[in-house]
Amino acid sequence: MQPVDLTTLVAICHEISECCLPARLEQVHQSDRYTIYLSLRTLKQKLWLLLSWHPQAARLHLTASPPSEPDTFTFSQQIWHQVSGLALVAIKPVSDWERVIDLQFAKRPDSEVLWHLYLEVMGKYSNAIFVNAENAIVTAAHQVSAKQSRVRPIQTGDVYALPPALLETIPSLDEPFEQWRDRLTLIPQSIKRSLLTNYRGVSSALVRSLLTDAGIPNSEAEKSTDSLSASDWQNLFQAWQHWLLCLTHKKFQPTYTKGSYSVIPAQNSAASTVLDSPQGINALLDRYYSQELQRSNFQQLHQQISQILIGQIAKLQVKVNDFEERLRQSAQADQLKDRADLLMANLSQWQIGMKAIALPDFQTSELVAIALDPTLNAVQNAQVLYKQHQKRKRAKEAIAPHLSSALQEIYYLEQVSTSVALLDPRDLDDLVALQEIKLELGQQGYLKGANRQSNESGTGNGNSRNNARNYQNSQARSSKSGKGKAKTSKGKRDELPNCYRYKSPSGFEIWVGRNNYQNDLLAFRVATNYDLWFHSQEIPGSHVLLRLQPGTEAESQDLQAAANLAAYHSRARQSDLVPVVFTEPKYVHKPNGAQPGMVVYTHEQIIWGQTTDLREDAENS
Repeated sequence: MQPVDLTTLVAICHEISECCLPARLEQVHQSDRYTIYLSLRTLKQKLWLLLSWHPQAARLHLTASPPSEPDTFTFSQQIWHQVSGLALVAIKPVSDWERVIDLQFAKRPDSEVLWHLYLEVMGKYSNAIFVNAENAIVTAAHQVSAKQSRVRPIQTGDVYALPPALLETIPSLDEPFEQWRDRLTLIPQSIKRSLLTNYRGVSSALVRSLLTDAGIPNSEAEKSTDSLSASDWQNLFQAWQHWLLCLTHKKFQPTYTKGSYSVIPAQNSAASTVLDSPQGINALLDRYYSQELQRSNFQQLHQQISQILIGQIAKLQVKVNDFEERLRQSAQADQLKDRADLLMANLSQWQIGMKAIALPDFQTSELVAIALDPTLNAVQNAQVLYKQHQKRKRAKEAIAPHLSSALQEIYYLEQVSTSVALLDPRDLDDLVALQEIKLELGQQGYLKGANRQSNESGTGNGNSRNNARNYQNSQARSSKSGKGKAKTSKGKRDELPNCYRYKSPSGFEIWVGRNNYQNDLLAFRVATNYDLWFHSQEIPGSHVLLRLQPGTEAESQDLQAAANLAAYHSRARQSDLVPVVFTEPKYVHKPNGAQPGMVVYTHEQIIWGQTTDLREDAENS
């Protein structure tokens, strides 16, 4: 993820100052431990300003309204208590070439500044610090004690001091070419490292942009400065001067490049794609960091859940193997009884001290070898065999339900694993679905603490998480009461899952659940008597609903389209043909105490789902 550098901070502060200031502060909302939102009212509109001190994505920019969730953080409440009713009159760096932004609050634009909110954008050391007019710290997002840092402690009541000054040279438009080149070539090192270590305000992203403008491949950034030709140095110096001119005259243009962005207008327009957005740099940062944080949060959560599922399935498989071995042993119970009967029928052939005896079978007359305990007589040995027979017989009756339960639990976890594997990190709705899966696993006891809402990432849909939590609670009540279907409160029956939605050839809607939470909603709350329910036969996968209106009938092509989606959203996605069952929703039931997404069905028909075309479309998208 590309961190916000000094160039981006200068650009975003300039754009916000031009379009939003002065503005009346109407609300302060903190959505997670790294992010607050300031609601600003200008003469024309209401805006939301996001301030983040996230270790990988510290930034500020305009954005959409925050999630409608309660604000339980004292940091935002302390700020709002002091600045309520004031105006935001300035947003600017505290000084040139410093990545500390000063948000100033006063009664009016021309009045004395009463409060400062400093946003320090410094990677993992990023912070937000609220300071009064006397420069005393009132509160901070991260309190730093003297034990944690002797150089710069940050505590309530301390005098606010800027971070230690950087030692690199400040870039200047007046610096001659020869002096600039000599400075970069003084110590033999890579081009990238030379630029980063000699001048302030230079970031890895800026180096890539400068090299692109100079016509130097980025693959050569790690080559030594000695490898540059005279023309390369001239082109690189022109790109350097162009950057400084843009900073001086505040000329910025948001552009996307592969996996990154830039706010400096490129001299080589073919090197990047200009973002067409009325909000400019604000829209660029909002879009980029929303997507990157979503992808990062998705990957972390995906890995966490996947590891839990793999571990649980492995443990259950060990249990299943043990149960099956014990069942194989119990299958020999009748042999033990037959040997005991043989021994009792041939007591006369036993002799003292015998360790084994061979006796003819009652039916085949073949000799059967029977191991004996030499310290016991024949009757006692037979009694031992009878006891072993009874023990293994009881074991068979006791183990069978445990084996069935373990196999069902494995099937459930494979169902969850399939849902996780089919989610796309680029889709925000899939991130919400992953959070719902985490809640489900917590409610089922596989993930400790998962039922507590996580405020680490600051992304996702709050309403969807609340709906999932309500559903999990209803599942818990259902499990305790022993009833097959979860109880629902008034108003929850109209809840619609945020599922995948497609169109059939005849124009009917096809809904596909993203996880077990949505699968149960589709089967038991959304489905009507006119719909058709689809699922891959005995294969973990999503529930699929073909939505039909009263008086309409699905054509064969509609059934095939729904079957194809059921096959595609299953563990057998890579197979060309997958058996899919479909039936009316009234024939789909949840057994008493069943886990989420687990159902039984009757009156089903089978159709073969085809996944080839869907896989090709997904690969091309």
